[in-house]
Amino acid sequence: MSKIEVNAIEPQCGTTLTLGASGDTVALASGASQTGFGRTGTVDWQTTPKTATFTAVSGEGYFANTSGGAFNMNLPAGVAGAIVSVADYSATFNSNALTVVPNGSDKIGSQNENAKLNIKGQSVTFVFVDSTQGWINTMDSTSNVRGSSFIIATVSGACNTLVTAPCCANAKIATFTGPGTFCVSSASGCSANNVVSYVVVAGGAGGGTNGSGGGGAGGFREVESPVTPYAASPLDGYPSSPNRITVSATAFPIVVGGGGTAASPPSATKGGSGNPSTFSSITSAGGGGGGSRSASPKCGIAGGSGGGAGGGCSSGNTGGAGNTPPTSPSQGFPGGNSGGGTGTHAGGGGGGAGVAGALAPGGCSVAGGAGGAGVSSAITSSIVARAGGGGGSGRLSPGSSPGGSGGTGGGGAGASGPSNAVSGTPNTGGGGGGAEFTGVSAGGGGSGIVVIRYRFQ
Repeated sequence: MSKIEVNAIEPQCGTTLTLGASGDTVALASGASQTGFGRTGTVDWQTTPKTATFTAVSGEGYFANTSGGAFNMNLPAGVAGAIVSVADYSATFNSNALTVVPNGSDKIGSQNENAKLNIKGQSVTFVFVDSTQGWINTMDSTSNVRGSSFIIATVSGACNTLVTAPCCANAKIATFTGPGTFCVSSASGCSANNVVSYVVVAGGAGGGTNGSGGGGAGGFREVESPVTPYAASPLDGYPSSPNRITVSATAFPIVVGGGGTAASPPSATKGGSGNPSTFSSITSAGGGGGGSRSASPKCGIAGGSGGGAGGGCSSGNTGGAGNTPPTSPSQGFPGGNSGGGTGTHAGGGGGGAGVAGALAPGGCSVAGGAGGAGVSSAITSSIVARAGGGGGSGRLSPGSSPGGSGGTGGGGAGASGPSNAVSGTPNTGGGGGGAEFTGVSAGGGGSGIVVIRYRFQ
């Protein structure tokens, strides 16, 4: 092995000195350094994260791990062309900032002051320019691009909310009481963790007037994902494959159905049907309007749950069909019938998501049929009933027979005589109660709701 020791090498002719031949590698010995070649605006990244205050070296980049607490990065003495980079290793700059400290009288962006990096996932590159400006930040990334084992999402739309489930710190609950967007910015690399739980309830229907039926509840559909368990309802559709929703990194527009209109004076009509609610491929149908003895036909209208039948027919009338269009499990039940008999005014109860509306017996002095009960779910970590049917109107005279009660889950009570009926509760999909006379108002349907529960950590 030959060894050559020289103090300087100069070209024999001209000004170009060539080291090595084409394809060769020219390397510095371990521990040796070079001067005069300059840098190309890049840094050599040190892959052992810094966890405490340290002094940076020009030409190096660092990963700062502030998960255990805030600390400082001291900059080297400023020399024109010096370069230093740093990145947020643990995505904790927002809670534990990294403070960048200039050397002596050096400046950072024209000021002899410290700079704080306090944005989650931030990475910056400083270049020393001159004594006037000192270190100038030439690159600044505030994005936090990281792989995720779970879903990262946001919620938009007035009054819509996103909270951590009180019973389970690993789950988030997005609640939509009006239109908005469920925006998934990052899905899990494990597809099983992308299956979300949901409840989709459509708007309930309005009740009719003049011997009328109660409005049917909005359709109710639910799936419980195994990664976000809770006390599911009887209508939980999991693990039925067509009802699952597996999300990806995209925006999901949410539709929350409004309640159906109430029949009101001076008309004697059926109630208006509710409007559908939608999340991804799942649509719940609006409740069917309550029938009226003055309408033709007098029966209730079909819907997610059917409207109760109007009275006033010697052979009785039928409630509207539920689960229309059909889903499996069923999204709702039929409205109640009205019995036959001369002068019958009482109406059947609107169908609920869990039970059909009740029959209004025949005869002159009878109570209205009760609205069908809704369904209880704990998707929000509290047991809440939704989608109850509206009660049918009662017959006040002769006798004194009340309107039917509203179904558990937001159904409004029916009325007898000159009283107005009760509307369905907003954001439950409850049906409105039916009214007896043409001079009073029936109850309007309650608006629907969409709830999404997902694993976020």
